[in-house]
Amino acid sequence: MTALTVDGLSKTFDMHVLGDTQVVGLDDVSFDVREGEFLAVVGASGSGKSSLLKCLYRTYDPTGGRVVYHRNALVDSSSDNSSDNSSVDLASCDDQTVIGLRNTAIGYTSQFLDEIPRVPAVDVVSRPLREQGVPAEEARQRARELLSRLRLPEELWEAYPATFSGGERQRVNLAQALAPKPDLLLLDEPTSALDPDTRQAAIDLLREYLDADTTVIGVFHNTAVIEAVADRVVMLEDGQLQGVVPVDDYDGEVVR
Repeated sequence: MTALTVDGLSKTFDMHVLGDTQVVGLDDVSFDVREGEFLAVVGASGSGKSSLLKCLYRTYDPTGGRVVYHRNALVDSSSDNSSDNSSVDLASCDDQTVIGLRNTAIGYTSQFLDEIPRVPAVDVVSRPLREQGVPAEEARQRARELLSRLRLPEELWEAYPATFSGGERQRVNLAQALAPKPDLLLLDEPTSALDPDTRQAAIDLLREYLDADTTVIGVFHNTAVIEAVADRVVMLEDGQLQGVVPVDDYDGEVVR
């Protein structure tokens, strides 16, 4: 079953400081993602990897194309944004629908943790669970379990992430995205700042989410991580799709 259909997705940026020059971030990108699949996105810097994830999450409004999410139980059947009650075009649906999906079905983690100051790490991670109605202590216990699995020292759980190292902040960021067990999980370089042992712990955790049928689309630079978790690899160059190949056929050449 298809979980996500990306069809002709394009994103153009208007650079007003450069005399309204237009920069192409994505150019007519199309691919499907199967339910429960782990799709890795690779390419050189500036190839459109992060722009792709931000368009899927609707942090960016796409310039053109469709992003059809096939497991949406929130869309009203009378809405003009979908042909039925089981799919929605994330590229064109209203903001309320996007927010609803973010709260219940679609998770995202960027490269950098951006949280309210003076909030302990355990509360940062438990926040999305509490927003879904999970009792506070149950949510905090789930957060502790994830932080432990990602090898964040216990003495940091009640500390503020603003004081953490890059790798520590990245672990909090990943734990926060994993906590609610989203149906679709978007990851933007979630292991780039981790040491080898912690990276392996993150890989083991991500594999568990695959076993739970979570569909994952992740940007990665580390070939070993891609080989360990991905089913297929999306290759981008200058905003254009170069191909989608099984991970066994991926040679790692465009990871840089």
